[in-house]
Amino acid sequence: MSDGNGGIAADAAAMSKPRLSLLRIVEMNIGFFGLQFSFGLQQANMGPIYGFLGADEATMPLLWLAGPMTGLLIQPLIGAMSDRTNTRFGRRTPYFLIGAIICSISLLFMPYSPTLWVAASLLWILDAGNNITMEPYRAYVADRLRPDQRSVGFLTQSAFTGLAQTLSYLAPSLLTAFVASDVLDSNGIPVIVKIAFIIGSILSISTILWSIIRVPELPLTDQEQSLLEEHPLTVSSALKDIVAAIRDMPKPMRQLALAMLCQWYGMFVYWQFIAFALSRSLYGTSDTASAGFRDAALTAQQIGAFYNFIAFLSALLLIPVVRKFGARSAHAFCLTASGAAMVLIPGVDEKIFLFGLMFGIGIGWAGMMGNTYVMLADSIPPERNGIYMGIFNMFIVIPMLIETLTMPLIYQPLLGGDPRNAIMLGGVLMILGAAATLFVDAGKPVPRTMQPAE
Repeated sequence: MSDGNGGIAADAAAMSKPRLSLLRIVEMNIGFFGLQFSFGLQQANMGPIYGFLGADEATMPLLWLAGPMTGLLIQPLIGAMSDRTNTRFGRRTPYFLIGAIICSISLLFMPYSPTLWVAASLLWILDAGNNITMEPYRAYVADRLRPDQRSVGFLTQSAFTGLAQTLSYLAPSLLTAFVASDVLDSNGIPVIVKIAFIIGSILSISTILWSIIRVPELPLTDQEQSLLEEHPLTVSSALKDIVAAIRDMPKPMRQLALAMLCQWYGMFVYWQFIAFALSRSLYGTSDTASAGFRDAALTAQQIGAFYNFIAFLSALLLIPVVRKFGARSAHAFCLTASGAAMVLIPGVDEKIFLFGLMFGIGIGWAGMMGNTYVMLADSIPPERNGIYMGIFNMFIVIPMLIETLTMPLIYQPLLGGDPRNAIMLGGVLMILGAAATLFVDAGKPVPRTMQPAE
């Protein structure tokens, strides 16, 4: 954080912000629901869509590179640009709108893809739109809220993540009440999937509009205006800002890097191998063409929806916990719960018991989507919220890229070619991430001020 007079001025400015009521904080995060509904549709449906369009398993990892690659390239740049943006609509708002429009158009056209390359290209555009929106949105929450309300703001985002992804995972199944699952379009994609994506397209733009209209950005202070006039927005200035921000990265943010590596590597392993692990442990088969594997894939979707619902509830319950004990301690507990659940999953031989373990996965997912951003916001200077939120996304996508490159190398020699061992590795990494979190010098309890809320 800033030192000396700059730090004092920043702290004073932060404490002078109006206190928002819980309803206003919920409204400012409604847009995150639409954003995460879009992400959930991708997680649950892009694999099947690729399969319907003729993709084989060997090419599947390459088709999924859009998410981490666009996040790595776009989010730091957009974050830096949003710090230097000054329009009559606000600093972050233009990026919300541009990203939401791109997302809505891509979601609308995705299920109409006639070929595999069209669907893959649309996923890159869709992820670009999501990433244009994502980090300015997180910066907007940090900008708008007083320090003692940030935990409520980011955990509300986490709650909407869980709720949105629960509904997006279940959307095609729920739509079977109106349209049979075997009704297909000419490209082989089920009509229920097409309808789910149309719903996602509408939510993407409408929820963002609700948030920015109901809880607009605060006007820039005279000091912020002067800084922007001295350093106007250009692409070269944004790139220089990224380099400077990485060089000057606050110590607590650097400390978070190890915990983020462990937790996101572990979670990516879980998403990739859970269906394969359940196929062996519950259904006794490794044959991907068997009915047992199809049942395992369905089970993985069901427990995925359930853990996202638990994440929604957990994020709400974490608000008073984080306020009392701090985000650091709460997050260490969340990751430990998730890691223990992953370690135990391969030993479960009854489907019903999996839902019990999903409480641990859901608690961990809530912490990953909320607590880490509370700790980040505590440690970065407010005038650089956008760029550091963007750089922080690199702490997510780089572990995913590392996992993509390293898992093929260790899968046979270290894990015996068994996806159950991969899931247990993910659990161990989650627990190591919990230990690393305890060494982060951020996320301590913030005393609550008594200023009346808007």
